[in-house]
Amino acid sequence: MARESTWVTSFKDAALATTVCAVVGSALTNPQSNWYRSLRKPWFQPPGAAFPLVWTTLYGTTALGAAGVVSKLRDQGRDSEADAFQTAHRINLALNAGWSGAFFRSHRLGFATVWAAVLAASSADLARRAKEVSSSDAAPFVAYAAWCSFATLLSGSVAALNRKA
Repeated sequence: MARESTWVTSFKDAALATTVCAVVGSALTNPQSNWYRSLRKPWFQPPGAAFPLVWTTLYGTTALGAAGVVSKLRDQGRDSEADAFQTAHRINLALNAGWSGAFFRSHRLGFATVWAAVLAASSADLARRAKEVSSSDAAPFVAYAAWCSFATLLSGSVAALNRKA
């Protein structure tokens, strides 16, 4: 039986981790709740339909990017760097899913903003790590870091507009 390619193995790992993140994050998110609907939102709040489209696209492209980075590192015999990238990616995905709990479940807007900032920093770090291996595989992480930075600004703005919420 032929050995599975490094990229396929790396993609399966990244896709599984990303899918778990998406499922957990979705389960924790409830934009239809009375609490969320009562919040004041900033003028630059995207329409609700934008969020699942953007997140689904980012999850898919970053899973592909992670597979590219990890497989290239493994093919070069840089297994410890591949392991470190996988770990950083998994931590990032846990932060991503956890933000939904911090925001939608705990209703702690300031805490959720700090959480989003940590997520944005983690995302920027993934982009930096990926860029050291492959510019094309880094591109999805650059977009992801930008969106997470925007989400931090959005979270902070919601927190500022709803200090009593």
